[in-house]
Amino acid sequence: MRIGGLVLAAGEGRRFGATKQLAELDGRPLLAYAVEHALAVGALDPIVVVLGHDAAAVRAGVPELEHVDVVVADDWLEGQSASLRAGVAALGDVDAAVVLLGDMPFVTPQVIAGVIGQAGHVAARATYDGEPGHPVLLGRQLLDRVGELEGDAGFAPLLGHVRVTEFEAGHLADPTDIDTREELASR
Repeated sequence: MRIGGLVLAAGEGRRFGATKQLAELDGRPLLAYAVEHALAVGALDPIVVVLGHDAAAVRAGVPELEHVDVVVADDWLEGQSASLRAGVAALGDVDAAVVLLGDMPFVTPQVIAGVIGQAGHVAARATYDGEPGHPVLLGRQLLDRVGELEGDAGFAPLLGHVRVTEFEAGHLADPTDIDTREELASR
């Protein structure tokens, strides 16, 4: 089974007030963590990172992007659905994909591997103390429906109609996504 990795990092970072992907956490760009953790798993092929806002600066500022495929969602302003369409197209003929968010630096390779371990299901996701989170594994039948997505809801509308297998990861990682400068400063 061929499983791709898809890191979504196209957003403007409006609440953050700057290009969030390049904001530094412990001296490294925020996006570097998600890319590094996806690479560390070793089971994702290919790994595609979707950029949008300020794509040239992000590409230049995150050295880890040299080790993955990068695609730019020109219509990134439409929301997460545009990023997913661009990313799924770039993944090509995979059996499933693990979707990660570029602003969740504390999701560990162990969590990603745990979600990959659910491959064979239509969908699977990490949960944190029972609350749904990322990464999310999407089987081919869902990936084939990416064209139905609209706006910023991602695959949520489609996940509501299938059985989603859960992988409890609260003991393995912190699911915090960094949306504001205050959240980053508290780390």
